[in-house]
Amino acid sequence: MTTPAIIVTSLTKTFPTGPKKRMTALDAVSLTIDKGSCLAVVGESGSGKTTLARIIVGLETPDSGEVSVNGEPVAPRANRKELRRRARDIQMVFQDPQSSLNRRLPVRVAVDEVLRAHADLSGPARRERCAELFTLVGLETRFMDALPSELSGGQKQRVAIARALAANPSVIVLDESVAALDVTVQAQILELLAELRVSQGLTYLFITHDLSVVQMIADQVVVMRKGTIVERGTTTEVLTAPQHPYTRLLLACAPRPGWKPQRGMIAKLREEIAS
Repeated sequence: MTTPAIIVTSLTKTFPTGPKKRMTALDAVSLTIDKGSCLAVVGESGSGKTTLARIIVGLETPDSGEVSVNGEPVAPRANRKELRRRARDIQMVFQDPQSSLNRRLPVRVAVDEVLRAHADLSGPARRERCAELFTLVGLETRFMDALPSELSGGQKQRVAIARALAANPSVIVLDESVAALDVTVQAQILELLAELRVSQGLTYLFITHDLSVVQMIADQVVVMRKGTIVERGTTTEVLTAPQHPYTRLLLACAPRPGWKPQRGMIAKLREEIAS
């Protein structure tokens, strides 16, 4: 039996909100992601989806619970050596690609930094590998020496994806990675991600608040609300036959061609959730 790419067991995380007060961001969350698949985690802001992603990659420490990546447990407080080893297994692409780019340096530097850390290559070999990665994500190699200000949002996100690929991970966490892009550019990036998943044998955890992009990339969907999972299933099941009123509310609020909610539907769903 194949070991899942990610196993999350009973994750709980709270944050302080004042003297002797804490907010629960995750409440006993469990999920499994099979190798080579894409799981979308959907929910509005504050649902806990980004906290979940950050714990999985090791950027946050849970109060309790366990995470394993490719069968290896993720240590809550890892040392530098452990963090480097983990980065070879799992990488993260954020909503704002600018966060991984230095505005004063050519964008290839961001990719080269990862190659320095994870690949035993000479300077010329790293530049050659950088060129390969730019080509892989659909960027002409002439953009390697461009400054971030000279690239569009979509091009910068492609650089961020190339940077993630430079560590040669098996799992990539994508946190609202297309949310800030125009619809046409979103579609291009989603198509690229789908191609890379097949060609590179990748597993994705796709964090989003937008159900309209889920059907383009995900095999499975988890719906989160207030730190808990309220629904899970295949993408088709969740999008066409949602069982939880919160999922139905998200779908009712998601604009799509040729569809209009019935009068009073959204108010009725909100009442059902509150009851």
